[in-house]
Amino acid sequence: MKKKFSVFVLLWFVFGISLVNGQTNPYLEGEVLSYEGKLSKLLLRGISVADLTFTVSKAANDKDYLVKAEAVSKGTLLKLFRFRFLQRIESSIDGQKFTILKTLKRDEQGDRLRDSEASFDYSEKKVTYIETDPKDMARPPRKIASTVGDETYDLISGIYILRSLPLAVNKTFNLTISDSGLVYQIPVRVTARELQKTVLGKVMCFKVEPQVFGTGRMIEQKGSMIIWITDDNRRIPVRSQLNTSYGKIEVRLRKIETKKG
Repeated sequence: MKKKFSVFVLLWFVFGISLVNGQTNPYLEGEVLSYEGKLSKLLLRGISVADLTFTVSKAANDKDYLVKAEAVSKGTLLKLFRFRFLQRIESSIDGQKFTILKTLKRDEQGDRLRDSEASFDYSEKKVTYIETDPKDMARPPRKIASTVGDETYDLISGIYILRSLPLAVNKTFNLTISDSGLVYQIPVRVTARELQKTVLGKVMCFKVEPQVFGTGRMIEQKGSMIIWITDDNRRIPVRSQLNTSYGKIEVRLRKIETKKG
């Protein structure tokens, strides 16, 4: 099945610390990361198109994590193109292995509305995805089942796991990401270390390039993605740049909140 291009899927890639089994824990309870996305294309220069937020909390069992992520259209996108979108994702994440357990998603694009749930069973090595149309409950659910490995992430947990990796220039990693019931192998390369001007001040960052575009990949078209992650203990994704057929999308960190303020 061919993966359709979606600006909203790409925005999640931009972004969605203690030691556990020698691996850095990227989940800080109470952390809220807020971003703004801007689009540049032809005569349009850096127009605001979306706000993104990621909120981390402990799950009800006090062992696992719950990340709530939201992307909502704003500004010129609404005024000029009269197009709105809202996407909410809740990712339940294993508190020790950091693998994905369940993904709940609500996706609104104009008049289109979809709810979905992806459940991961590692004993059966399977992900089961069910998508429904709340506006037409008589419509049969869309169902997909795929095989998964022991270390699988969804879009949100995949973003966070980048923060736990031992980043260094010229290193390459491979992540297994599941989205909408399908599974992808995504190579990630660390290509440079650069100074970036951010809301945190001027900070050194690793330049990270996930290979999500191309034939057989998550987004089957030409494009590129870069994420800048701070080279410190925080490992904060502060900026991302996407070059797509829609134009260039810039996403920058605007605000960080924690339990301690």
